[in-house]
Amino acid sequence: MLIHNSPEPLRSPALDTFAQAGIRHGYFTRAGGVSGGIYGSLNTGTGSADDQELVRENRRRVAEWMGVSLEHLLTAYQVHSPDVLIMREPFSGERPKADGIVTDVGGIAVGASSADCGPVLFADPGARVIGAAHAGWKGAFTGVLENTIATMESLGARRENIVAVLGPSISAANYEVGPEFVERFVAAAPANSKYFTPSANAGHAMFDLNRYTIDRLIAAGVAATSLDRCTYAEEDLFFSYRRATHRSEPDYGRHISAIVLEPI
Repeated sequence: MLIHNSPEPLRSPALDTFAQAGIRHGYFTRAGGVSGGIYGSLNTGTGSADDQELVRENRRRVAEWMGVSLEHLLTAYQVHSPDVLIMREPFSGERPKADGIVTDVGGIAVGASSADCGPVLFADPGARVIGAAHAGWKGAFTGVLENTIATMESLGARRENIVAVLGPSISAANYEVGPEFVERFVAAAPANSKYFTPSANAGHAMFDLNRYTIDRLIAAGVAATSLDRCTYAEEDLFFSYRRATHRSEPDYGRHISAIVLEPI
């Protein structure tokens, strides 16, 4: 495990170009926190069985790096849905269920929690509208990416000016699925067969969630790219639900990917 005293998130060159426009972002890894064991060390998962005081401190560290208070670091209660929220102030009470958050207000950091699913950050620097989406296979399949873009447009963004970047997620080399999974995708669109390759197990296939996500973003009319980092393979840096499952571990940590408009 890599040890850091504070978070050192990965960043996208495509989004870094918007720094002068007051847009800050980070794809946080598992390094730089206070949790131990299977949660070591920057576990930000409020739904995990980790000590919630440690989780809160980890989230505070993320918020501090983003330049906001803990209450202004917003991640929804993710349910693998296509649902997207507009947030202009901190949550009041329980976190709402959704898988995308969009804002046009400075000082509100919107984020996605992940541990194999694809965290996607969005920005239109001219309109000063940003978004974050949690795109696992189900969310991507049912439209969370397109809904995030449409919600950004409702706040004045233009899709031809939106840049979307997929953060660390599970790669095709480590994402095996069963025949019913393949059938669902191919039934929806025969061209989806290109996202599957045969696995070593008869009747199963390897699924390229990353390519599927990027292609849907491009088809929606935005500029899209990926960090091309695999959560399953890079254990020192990333939590992985599937890796934990394969090892019969009792739980797993989650990381945050977040973006914020710095106040003008």
